[in-house]
Amino acid sequence: MNPILDLQKLQTRRSLFGNVAGGLGGIALGSLLSRSSQSHAASGFIDPSVLPHFAPKAKRVIYLFQSGGPSHVDLFDYKPLMREMHGKELPASVRGDQRVTGMTARQNQFTFTAPLWDMQQVGKRGTWMSELLPHTQTIADDMTILRAVHTEAINHDPAVTFINTGSQQMGHASMGAWLSYGLGSETEDLPAYMVLLSQGTGKNPGQPLFSRLWGSGYLPSSHQGVMLRPGADAVLYLQNPNGVSSSDRRRLLDRLARLNQHEAQQTGDPEIHARINAYEMAYRMQTSVPDLTDLTSEPESIFELYGPESRKPGSFAANCLLARRMAERGVRFVQLFHRGWDQHKNIKAALPAQCRDIDQASAALIKDLKQRALLDETLVIWGGEFGRTSYSQGQLGTPSAGRDHHGRCFSVWMAGGGIKPGFDWGESDDWAYNVAQGGMHIRDLNATILHCLGIDHERFTYKFRGLNQRLTGVEEAHVVKDILT
Repeated sequence: MNPILDLQKLQTRRSLFGNVAGGLGGIALGSLLSRSSQSHAASGFIDPSVLPHFAPKAKRVIYLFQSGGPSHVDLFDYKPLMREMHGKELPASVRGDQRVTGMTARQNQFTFTAPLWDMQQVGKRGTWMSELLPHTQTIADDMTILRAVHTEAINHDPAVTFINTGSQQMGHASMGAWLSYGLGSETEDLPAYMVLLSQGTGKNPGQPLFSRLWGSGYLPSSHQGVMLRPGADAVLYLQNPNGVSSSDRRRLLDRLARLNQHEAQQTGDPEIHARINAYEMAYRMQTSVPDLTDLTSEPESIFELYGPESRKPGSFAANCLLARRMAERGVRFVQLFHRGWDQHKNIKAALPAQCRDIDQASAALIKDLKQRALLDETLVIWGGEFGRTSYSQGQLGTPSAGRDHHGRCFSVWMAGGGIKPGFDWGESDDWAYNVAQGGMHIRDLNATILHCLGIDHERFTYKFRGLNQRLTGVEEAHVVKDILT
C-alpha cells in the first residue's frame, strides 16, 4: 500500500482545489525567493553548515549547574581580612542602591559574616578554597576560578532563565539548543543536548526547574534538550508497547515519514521535518539509551572514584558518571541541574551536606575525563545563577541564620576545553560584595563558552520576529580571552 496514493484518493473536492491554488502560489513564491536569496544571507540568519567560525578548542560542554545559588563567600571567595570584619555592619557605601530581595530588604542590620568554615590555600598557585570541598581542592590546578561573575537578576527563575537563555524573559532558546542548532551532534544515536536532574540534601524541594530552561524557544524543536530520568524508563514512551516489534515500528515510521514529507512539501512547515527527526531519533534511542544507562561495564575503580552515591540512579554522582559516558558517545551539550543550594536559613547544617553531594563527583568527572584524554576537548563549567550575600540573613550566630541571594559578584569555575589550568581571574572587594576588578557578566561568560567551541557570539544569530536573536542578547558582551589557553 502507498500512503501518499491513499491520501490522494481520500482528499475532498475542496482539498483538490486548495492544493491547485497552493501550487500556483508556490510557483510565484519560488520566483520571489530566488531573487531574495542573496539578501537572505545578509539578514543575520546563520546557516549551521558554516560553523564553527574558527578552530575550536572544545568539542562539547558539560555544564554542572548548581541551582539555587552556591555561597561564593563560604566556598571560593576568601580574604584573610574577612575574619577581622566578622560581625561588623556592612557599610551603606558598599551596599549602594542595589536591589535586594524582600527577604532581607527590611532587615535592621546587615551584619558581615565571614566564611563559616576554614579556608585553605591549595594547588600550585595557593588559591583559596573551602574545607567543605576537599575533593575539588585536588583539581585546583586543572581549573580557572572566576571570582567576579555578575548578573542583574536577584530572584531564582529570572536568574536561571537569564544565564541559560540570555534573557530574563521566557521563550528564548537555551544554550544547549543553540549549540545543537549550530554544531549538531557527533553521534546519530543520541540527541545533541541531554539533561539530567538531581535533588540535593540542601533545600528540599529545591527551586522548581521548568522544561523551558532546556527548551528550543524559536529554534526548531528538534534542538530542545532531552531529559533522562533515573531508573529503567529513562525516556518516557520510548519503548514499544506490548505486541509491537522493532520491525513493526520501522514499517510504521517509514509510512509516517512519507506522509509527513508529503505534508511538508504542501505546507512548507519546518516543524514537520523536526517531527520526522524526532521519530527517527526515538527509534535509534530505543537501543542507544539502554546502552548508555547500563553501568555494569564500569569497573569498580570508577564507582570508587565517583563515590558511593554513583550507584544510586538520579544522584548527582550517578549523573556525573553518565555525563562522562555521554561525552564519550559524542553528545554535544550535557547539562546537570542539581537543586538545593538556596540556604536562606540554617546554612551551618545545610551547606556542608549540599557540598558532600557534589564535591567528590565533580572532581571525579575532571579526573575521569583527563585520564581518558577527553578533558582537553571537553569544557566543564560549575556554577549557579548567582551567589549569596556576605551579610547574614537573620540574626548572626543563631541556628536559623543564612545568606540571601546575591548577583553583584559570585564565583564560577571552568576546566578543560581551552580554559587555562591553575588560574584565578577577577576579584571582589574586601567584603566579597562588589566587583573590584575583572568583572564578567553572564553574557560575557556565555560569549566565552561559545568562543571555546569556535563560535563568534555576535555572528551566531537566528532571525525571529524581525530581530537577529542570539544567546548573548542584544546588549554588549565580550569574550574574556585572559582565561583562554
